[in-house]
Amino acid sequence: MKETFTNSIPASYNKYIKRKILIIFLVILVTILLAMYAINAGSAGISTYDVIKTLIGKGSERFKIIVWNIRMPRVLSAIVAGTGLSVAGCVTQSILRNPLASPFTLGISQGASFGAALAIIVFGAGTTSNPDSVIINNSYLVVIFAFLGSMGATLIILMLAKNFKVTPEAMVLAGVALGSLFSAITMILQYFSDDVQVASVVFWTFGDIGRTSWSDLAIMSTVVGLSLIYFMLNRWNYNALDSGEETAKGLGVDAERIRLIGMFIASLIAATITSFVGIIGFIGLVGPHIMRRLIGSDHRFLIPASSAIGSLILLASDTLGRTIISPIVLPVGAITSFLGAPVFLYVLSRGYKK
Repeated sequence: MKETFTNSIPASYNKYIKRKILIIFLVILVTILLAMYAINAGSAGISTYDVIKTLIGKGSERFKIIVWNIRMPRVLSAIVAGTGLSVAGCVTQSILRNPLASPFTLGISQGASFGAALAIIVFGAGTTSNPDSVIINNSYLVVIFAFLGSMGATLIILMLAKNFKVTPEAMVLAGVALGSLFSAITMILQYFSDDVQVASVVFWTFGDIGRTSWSDLAIMSTVVGLSLIYFMLNRWNYNALDSGEETAKGLGVDAERIRLIGMFIASLIAATITSFVGIIGFIGLVGPHIMRRLIGSDHRFLIPASSAIGSLILLASDTLGRTIISPIVLPVGAITSFLGAPVFLYVLSRGYKK
């Protein structure tokens, strides 16, 4: 009996692990299938056969422009941005031990919005208004200032954590206050700007995957890819932090160092993505919570699972925004906020019940 019980432990554990891996692969498979549909979907009237021919280099010039210059960068950008935002939320929730932590709730997105508004209104990014649209002339200047604004918010939060010994729980409250401050300054800038500048700021804050180019995608992919490698190398440290700071220190984990570096890298991901695609809220909150429900809190599996579900959610949201009332394209930031707000309230209510 004892031998049978001992031999059954590895088998049951392997089954437990295989279930987690299967869920991750299923999410990745669904994302790939959705990506194929997203490339095909739209108002251009391209069939699946035409898309396949274009992907293997046998399509017409018109189809090549649509697929390779418009839809492919958009689909891949949605996957990369969703991956980055979700894994950033996963890590910040772990190292701060707060289920409401994410780049959006820490004020990083609002910092980017302030930077973009500063570039457009004060530093002459320049805008023109066509009868049907608003165009930002100097998009690179806006990207640089948005990145500086979001990293400024990050540095303030890290300074509070390091110099004033702010608790991990209080860091989320500091992020909310910081976000409100940046939003207030942005509104003041808009108050003293003209109609075209206000429209340009609003247009940028909507969040738009379609504005990215292949060069933008390369930068986002590099930052997200290297950050994922770092997070996976520290997966056991995050598991230790989940057991409490004293337990982590007892296991030899430098909790403060892991927390500060993790916060910086997660914020770097969010800052890079937000500066290129605008504000896309709640991906970093919703994705990790969905996968925690399905596979648990083991970061060996939670980090890749959060990455996979984040890419799926953002790609699905962007595809829905493009097709639901085609040819009108809804901003993906509005779609994700609409889906994420109920989850935020649900997590908050569970916290109060506990």
